[in-house]
Amino acid sequence: MAIWTTLKAVMQFLIILFLAFFVAAQTPTAQVSTPTSWTNNISLPSVSYSRIILSDGNASAALFENKTISSESMVRGSVCAFYPVDYLKDDQFDPDSARFFLVVALLETSGYNFPDLSNYGLSNIWSANRNKPVRENATLQLLVDGNLELRDADGSLVWSTNTSNKSVAGMKMMDTGNLVLHDTNNNIVWQSFDHPTDTLVPGQKLVRGQKLVSSVSEYNISEGNFYLSVTSHGLLGFYQANVPQMYLKFFDHVWNLESIELKYSGSEDIALYVNAPEFGALGSPWLSASVSVRSRPGLFLKFESNGHLILHDGSMTVAHNMLTSHIPECDYPTICNDYEFCSNGMCLCPPGLAQGEPELAQGESESGCPAINATTCENLEYHSLLTYQNVYHFSYIDDGAAALKGTDIESCKKECLKNCSCKVALFRHDYNSLLGDCFLPSPVLTLIYDEYRRRYYKSSYAFIKTLNNKENGRGSSRSKIVAGSTIGAFFLVGLAIGFWFVFLRNKREEEEYMEDNFDKLSGMLMRFTYQELIVATGDFKEKLGEGGFGSVFEGTLQKGDKIAVKRLDSIGQGKKEFLAEVETIGSIHHVNLVRLIGFCAEKVHRLLVYEFMCNGSLDKWIFSKEPLLRPPLNWEIRMTIVLNIAKGLAYLHEECRQRIVHLDIKPQNILLDEELRAKISDFGLCKLIDRDQSQVVTTMRGTPGYLAPELFSSVITEKADVYSFGIVVMEVVCGRKNMDRSQPEECMHLLPIFMRKAEEDQLVDMVDRSNQDMQFHYSEAVQMMKVAIWCLQSDYKRRPSMSDVVKALEGNLDVEAYLDYTIHNPIKVAAARREAEQGTATPILPSLLSGPR
Repeated sequence: MAIWTTLKAVMQFLIILFLAFFVAAQTPTAQVSTPTSWTNNISLPSVSYSRIILSDGNASAALFENKTISSESMVRGSVCAFYPVDYLKDDQFDPDSARFFLVVALLETSGYNFPDLSNYGLSNIWSANRNKPVRENATLQLLVDGNLELRDADGSLVWSTNTSNKSVAGMKMMDTGNLVLHDTNNNIVWQSFDHPTDTLVPGQKLVRGQKLVSSVSEYNISEGNFYLSVTSHGLLGFYQANVPQMYLKFFDHVWNLESIELKYSGSEDIALYVNAPEFGALGSPWLSASVSVRSRPGLFLKFESNGHLILHDGSMTVAHNMLTSHIPECDYPTICNDYEFCSNGMCLCPPGLAQGEPELAQGESESGCPAINATTCENLEYHSLLTYQNVYHFSYIDDGAAALKGTDIESCKKECLKNCSCKVALFRHDYNSLLGDCFLPSPVLTLIYDEYRRRYYKSSYAFIKTLNNKENGRGSSRSKIVAGSTIGAFFLVGLAIGFWFVFLRNKREEEEYMEDNFDKLSGMLMRFTYQELIVATGDFKEKLGEGGFGSVFEGTLQKGDKIAVKRLDSIGQGKKEFLAEVETIGSIHHVNLVRLIGFCAEKVHRLLVYEFMCNGSLDKWIFSKEPLLRPPLNWEIRMTIVLNIAKGLAYLHEECRQRIVHLDIKPQNILLDEELRAKISDFGLCKLIDRDQSQVVTTMRGTPGYLAPELFSSVITEKADVYSFGIVVMEVVCGRKNMDRSQPEECMHLLPIFMRKAEEDQLVDMVDRSNQDMQFHYSEAVQMMKVAIWCLQSDYKRRPSMSDVVKALEGNLDVEAYLDYTIHNPIKVAAARREAEQGTATPILPSLLSGPR
């Protein structure tokens, strides 16, 4: 009986315990009890025109608690604040026009300043909205769901922690300078330490894959031109360009570098620690600096706008340049002006005569040096090279930066002369060899003159391109004047003869104009004869594909290089497109653009010769019906392809002299090389937009299904490519065409289904179901689809730039939170836009109202 009573008691206890666990599991996780909001206006406490949101204990005591501070004491603390953009530079503050960054800053003052808050020193160590300042009355909100959001005065989302439904109970400012969101158990849910900008403070790690990106200047904390990156191969510093140029390399001898961290290594020392498996849990100190005990609480390491890594003692002084003993001053890319020589920290002018020695900077140009003749992409036969010995370049530390390896000096010079974008060629070789490496840096930036070769173990030459025939342009102008006078004389002889003459001459000049353009192009590209291409392609035997203006054939040059030859089948229709493609592709170079090798312009024959892309176009892979011939692409490859396309478009839109709008982005125009890396091709429909133009008006062009709605009103901006890119991303992730007639009628159009699923928060249903690897990475795929939706906004002004798309894909920028999922009829959008511009109200035809919505 006793045993039965005991078992009964145990059973009752287990039942009660189970019910307790069940109730606990059903209870919602604690969130923020009430939403908290801070508005950027004068109602917030102000320090040096900055509006304080949060502060740690030390800062609060100094600022708000009226505690007595002795004249000898130094108060340091951390604050989160709205920080004005330019007040330090202008020494003025106008709230109506001011722009603010949301920052974490170190605050310091002494009894000498207290309580004069305008004399507090603030040192920014982190920013949430670095490239998007906000205005007066912007708000920072900690929402009930745990998300921290920054919105501008107009309500637009600028930045977010993306911590919705992550058990956030509150926010606090740590005395270390770390802004933290925490749960009810005080565990960190999100922290600013995990998202560094340009600064490290003691205890903060920069882990592999993260970057410190310099500011534009001392007064503008937006992202600048330098970045410092932790990789498994070391700590690498780059100058941001079309192809980033390495100027700094540390810890490359460390096996599998994981992170770097600023830590105190003794009572008077601080060091940058290297964390890698070979050093154990404590890491190993490098780049040490001695500091005083007084300065220790306010130290921080800042990656400056000039590429230096500086240890600061609060906002008062610079304590130490951590790289001084490791990097000579002349190895910084911008220590001197472009093309100037740096020698022992001094900037020197390259002389105008070959083999001369540089002179101290003085003379005519803004930089203090006589200007070198500017070169253009016209009349390449008038270009020559000035030769300088013992000239080096900061990018020599990067083994992969050489354009040509194992070449000779003459080949290096020829490569620069035939390359329109090349301004300087550098040739480096061992003393006992005539062969070496050829560098064609772009941009060139500072050159290094080292007569005694103290830091180098190889000989080096620089060849600066110059225009050596100034009379050519004058002669051309004189010829035009003579020709104009002659034509005028003919018109005076008789009107009938004049008309006849003009008619014949215009016809002849049109043909000569084409040939003149082709002659200019031949200077920067190889010009093939038609017979050469017949031989190379086996009389156009192997067709690779077909487009709107011609067909593409496989070929092989005599030296064995495989090529792809595009033949225009309709010259009358495609002549302008041919010239556009040659001029555009021939003058730009990017790893994600298909390289144009040469062309043929012979009588009626117009052909383009490209590098051969062995894996064909993207559509053959993502829409493949032959899994044995083309196996399904896994998530990693699809992600790389999408990122490659985005980087190529970002280069066209933002890094060329004129913005280049492709206007025909689709899977058929994305080609894959042997490693399945993507490159953009087919520039026949491209449009050039000057930097001072916001948009251009032209005839509608492109491929149905990939056309942005605004193109139906003939208004073109680079955002048309952003829309087409969004369609391509949708197709890549979903694994099907935007328009598929093999599907049932209700499923024929992919975009409406895609947008409906997005609005219902069911994007996971759209991930390619035929691919197991894609299903395994469904969460990453959903994030990519959100980027696509951002690109597919009907209002082109709400679409991101392609550089922002790249950042979003790389995880460095959040997607706009409030997206429009509606699909507008493009014809009605165009009609409405025309009515708005013309001030008319034209009735919309019933046939348009019945169009697709």
